[in-house]
Amino acid sequence: MAKKLIQDDILAALRQVNYPGYQTDIVALGIVEEVAPAADGGWTITLRNPSEREEILRDIGGRIHHVLAHDLGAAKVEFRVRQIEPELGERTGRKRLDGVRHVIAVGSGKGGVGKSTVAANLAVALARLGYKVGMLDADIYGPSVPMMFGTGEERPRGAGGKNFYPVERHGVKLISIGFFVDDRSPVIWRGPMVMGAVRQFLQDTLWGTLDFLVVDLPPGTGDAQLTLAQEVALDGAVIVTTPQDVAVADALRAVRMFRQVHCPLIGVVENMSGYVCPDCGERDEIFGAGGADQLAAGEGMEVIARAPIVEELRAAGDAGAPLTIARPEHPASAVFMELARRVAAAMPAD
Repeated sequence: MAKKLIQDDILAALRQVNYPGYQTDIVALGIVEEVAPAADGGWTITLRNPSEREEILRDIGGRIHHVLAHDLGAAKVEFRVRQIEPELGERTGRKRLDGVRHVIAVGSGKGGVGKSTVAANLAVALARLGYKVGMLDADIYGPSVPMMFGTGEERPRGAGGKNFYPVERHGVKLISIGFFVDDRSPVIWRGPMVMGAVRQFLQDTLWGTLDFLVVDLPPGTGDAQLTLAQEVALDGAVIVTTPQDVAVADALRAVRMFRQVHCPLIGVVENMSGYVCPDCGERDEIFGAGGADQLAAGEGMEVIARAPIVEELRAAGDAGAPLTIARPEHPASAVFMELARRVAAAMPAD
């Protein structure tokens, strides 16, 4: 008599199915959303948007059918594919991370606007205010947390199974793909691998008890942003831009994306907001002026911080200690401390 299959049997078999072209299986990547027994004795497998390419879908479907029907002997296998975008607004906000009171996303539409610098200084500023803070570096292709926090060769410690402890520096708990790859090796991953990494960082990191988890997102409105919005309840987003028109236009896309996923928008941070000559005191608007104000006014938001162009801000990050912790007396540090206060004040009451 054939063995009666249970869900664990099906999942074990699905772990033998690698994503086409990779050595990682579809369960580890988070592509398998649900495995459910059907009324007719078969099984229904729901896949989470594995690809927009039909050939990839057919390949995955064929591999699943082979391991379940041919190797495992499942009587009937039905596939369902759920696209991410139509249900984002419905799903966002349902799930909270254990022990984490507030999750704050720091995003931008464009690279090169200093988003990671803002995120790092916001995190240490919140820690200086006495909050318990973690920071998740979700920029898989361009991780900057290890350098900006000076972690050197330190790596997350395993905690048994898939779990691991974050690295801690300057009062902030940290996780980044940069801890797991060589700093000279590019991360050449397609969308499902990026989504799987962000999902693993959220679910498998033992954050402990946090008041704030600051998530440094990559530029744009792609896989990392959508995965974050699906996986956890977001308490707010900070949008970073420079004053120039091209950055503001891209930041607008980020604002619209966060609105689509029903994430509250805390406000706009204008980075590189003018340069004041240390000798003569004259102000030069190197990247233009008024861009953040225009964005905020058009979207019903506020400009909640303006960080000037100062060499010390760049140098502190390169040296492994964000300016707000390295030189708390610096005028730019005061900007980030006020940003942290405004972010904290914008949080919903528990």
